[in-house]
Amino acid sequence: MKKWGFLVIVVLLLGYGAARYLPDTGNLNNNDKIRNGSVRNSDSLKVVTQDEVYQGDLLLVNKQYPVHKESVKSDIVTLYDRTDLVQGYGLLDNSIRLSESVAHEFNKMIKAADKDGVNHFLISSGYRDFEEQEKLYEEKGSDYALPAQYSEHNLGLSLDIGSSQSEMSKAPEGKWLEKNAWKYGFILRYPKNKTEITGIKYEPWHFRYVGLPHSAIIQEKGIVLEQYLDLLKENSDISTVVDGKTYTVSYYPVSGYTSIKIPKKGQYKTSGDNMDGLIVTTF
Repeated sequence: MKKWGFLVIVVLLLGYGAARYLPDTGNLNNNDKIRNGSVRNSDSLKVVTQDEVYQGDLLLVNKQYPVHKESVKSDIVTLYDRTDLVQGYGLLDNSIRLSESVAHEFNKMIKAADKDGVNHFLISSGYRDFEEQEKLYEEKGSDYALPAQYSEHNLGLSLDIGSSQSEMSKAPEGKWLEKNAWKYGFILRYPKNKTEITGIKYEPWHFRYVGLPHSAIIQEKGIVLEQYLDLLKENSDISTVVDGKTYTVSYYPVSGYTSIKIPKKGQYKTSGDNMDGLIVTTF
């Protein structure tokens, strides 16, 4: 009996020691990890890790927050090789690359513009890897380019759009995009009145994909990505309706293993902010 009693004690001690090193998978009473208190019956818990902070369509990239290797879109394609993706617009050169999913959304936007009689678009730049970005920076200098990892072009989500008729600040293509790009998930990333916030001068050609409903909220409020991410941190949830569809956007601070709420029914999408949090969009 003494031998069995000793074994029971050993097993209990081993179990306690192992439990101390298990990842935090969430606790219904852990309000520091779960937004808005307890989890509703319509919600489930999902454990996310720090890596997810650096992945998604809402990553903030600037002089303070660089692109991580895991931040680069995994579906980068050379547009010239994909005739199905290059319809209704031109390419400045045959080496331009972009996220395939973003290229599909760009095609939808160009087709809509064509219906409005605006149809002289071209892409002058898309995705650049770190090596290409550093070479450009060394050749052109800081007045023209950013160092590797500090440019949105290193993500695969941004592109420079031009017009074959005139410069974008005056071209019908530029004016149409500034008014309508948000409907297709794109934003004018560096507006003329937000230089103090973005740190980048006005670039009427530089558009960034963030997806709906984020582009709609940014457009409606007249803000930029930096301000939008701050807004999400300040509010527990933001809800909006776009084309009859209701969206709810929630922000969660992430540190190590963190539990977040996701709906049991319906659809959701997550994105990191490239800083310290994760955004959950339900629809």
